[in-house]
This record gives sequence, C-alpha cells and structure tokens, in this order.
Amino acid sequence: MLDEPRSGRLAAWGNALIAGLVSPDEAAHRITGDDASHRVADLPGESGPVGLTLALGRLRALGASGLRVALPTPGHPLGLSGPPEFNARALETGEAVLASGVSLGLVPEVFEAGPRGDVHVEVVWRCLPVREAPPADVPSLGEAERELAEALREATEVLSRLDVAGSGPVAQAALEAYRARAERGREVLAPGYPPRAIRVLELAQRVGALIDIAHGPAGGGREHGAAVSASEIAARAEALRPVERTARRAQVAAYNAYVEHRERG
Repeated sequence: MLDEPRSGRLAAWGNALIAGLVSPDEAAHRITGDDASHRVADLPGESGPVGLTLALGRLRALGASGLRVALPTPGHPLGLSGPPEFNARALETGEAVLASGVSLGLVPEVFEAGPRGDVHVEVVWRCLPVREAPPADVPSLGEAERELAEALREATEVLSRLDVAGSGPVAQAALEAYRARAERGREVLAPGYPPRAIRVLELAQRVGALIDIAHGPAGGGREHGAAVSASEIAARAEALRPVERTARRAQVAAYNAYVEHRERG
C-alpha cells in the first residue's frame, strides 16, 4: 500500500490539468512517473493509442469535468459504478479512473520488458464506457479521517499483539519507504486539492506502512516458516483486513476530493 496507484496519479494530475493549474506537459510527466511511457487506447475519435497530453485534452473536449479513482478488490467494488464489463476489468487490475461528465473510464494494462535491474514499464490505459452513478462505498473526507484515526490505533494494537515489533529489516525498509514519501511533502497530491485531502492521503499512507510491515515476508523481524506458523500468518491477515479496507477507502476519498468539492459547488 506504500506505492502510489497509477490511477491516483492520473486522477490527481488530470484534475489539476482540467482545472488549468498545470500544463499538459507537466501533467503527463507527473502521471508517467518512473514508467517508460503511458498511452490511452480506444479513446472516442482516435483510431489507435495516443499519448497522455492528447488523451487528456480529448477527454476535456468531450466534456470531462473531473477524474475519480476506484480501487476495487474481490467483494469490495470500491469506487466503481458499473457496468459489469468495466467493473470486471477494474477488479482484475485492482484500479481504474472514471471521468465525470463523459461516462468513460480508464483501466491500466501494464507491460514490463528488459533484464532484471533494467526493466522498462509501459502502461496502456483502455478506455471503456461507464455508468454515471454514485461510486460504491466512497466515504467523505471527514468520515475517512475519523475512520483512519481508529484504524491507526487498531493497526498498532495488532502489530503488538502479533509480536511484530517493527525492528526487523523488512519493517525498517517499509518505514524508510514511508519516510521517503513523507519527505516529498505536499506533492502527494496535485495542485487544487484541499489541505484535508492531503492530510487524509498522508495518514492513509502511514496506515499502509504499518500494514506492509505486518504483511512483509519478515513479518516485522521474523521470517515466515519455522518462526511464524501458517495459522499465525492467517490470523495476521484476518486481523489487518478491516484496517487495509479503511486505508483504501480513505485513499479513494482523498483522490476523489477534487470532483466531490467541484460537484458541491
């Protein structure tokens, strides 16, 4: 959960572009991140895949007023609104972007090539029809912030109860990854987002860091295997499942805050 979802980058910087707060080139650069390239396929009016700058401009010309994120998992269609074909694609990848105002959605297909240590990642966003309806199970920012505060306490208690002290190498690596993200400051979201959305996303990432520590192969300092039984691993996963669900809901609420705020006027 420490990794920023590609759908989050696309929605955040796409919204900043729609709002006129960043240039098309900057938005495309921020969305691409460390990937080699991003293209959009099956976009209305285009015969083949196009680059991000053209795709975002076309979506805006088609009437897109904002971009939302969906982070669904089996049994939890978080952020989705249908139809079933789009939901199935989004569930397969675990993320998607929905454009308000044009009834279109984007699902990423990720391709990797190259030897270990020099892997190039290319992303193709498939454009599909979506249903204009309220997204599933997305809380308000206020709800998400309250739920996260409780989830943070629960995650800490679970780590202590399961003897995950946070002193092992994997735990330290997870914490360092979180600190590195935190040091990037307010760039966790693009310009135009309210401070509360930034705060909620940062807290969701902190909860995600604790979840990664507990789920890591060293379990926060103990190797899976002789030291940690299968039943203990299962108990850990079960205990952390509602915490992870809360953190994902908060992520979606933060990324979608721009559209929610705009629609409230």
